[in-house]
Amino acid sequence: MPNRSDSATSQVLAKAEFELLAEFRFTLRRFLGFSEAAAKRHGVSPQQYQALLAIEGFPGRDWVTVSELAEQLRIAHHSAVGLVNRMEGLKLVKRSVSTEDRRRVEVSLQPAGRVVLGKLYRVHREELRTVGPKLIALLQEASLPE
Repeated sequence: MPNRSDSATSQVLAKAEFELLAEFRFTLRRFLGFSEAAAKRHGVSPQQYQALLAIEGFPGRDWVTVSELAEQLRIAHHSAVGLVNRMEGLKLVKRSVSTEDRRRVEVSLQPAGRVVLGKLYRVHREELRTVGPKLIALLQEASLPE
């Protein structure tokens, strides 16, 4: 049976590999920080922005169920319900009973939600033009064969 320390020492990682991972994480976190600040400047919380994006960006349709939203945002179902309640109060989203299945509630954007999301899309797209090439280069470097 191999000794655990022997297998660990046979796979020693170079400092450059840790530096690459740290730089990638820092660059990604800086973008996420930019995103959070941009959302606040446009009058919504970062989580509300993420919800607007998750709804409009959901594949194949322009609505989500609360369960799908919770999954997209990686939050508990009851937290998604509270988020939708707050966003509905701000007239960013609306709930509708499904015409196909009356047990299902569909959450979609209101016009005000579309306006905010459109503005945030434009500022994020501009920021991605700056940070995107760096993230791509870091990903490419990380995927080079050892």
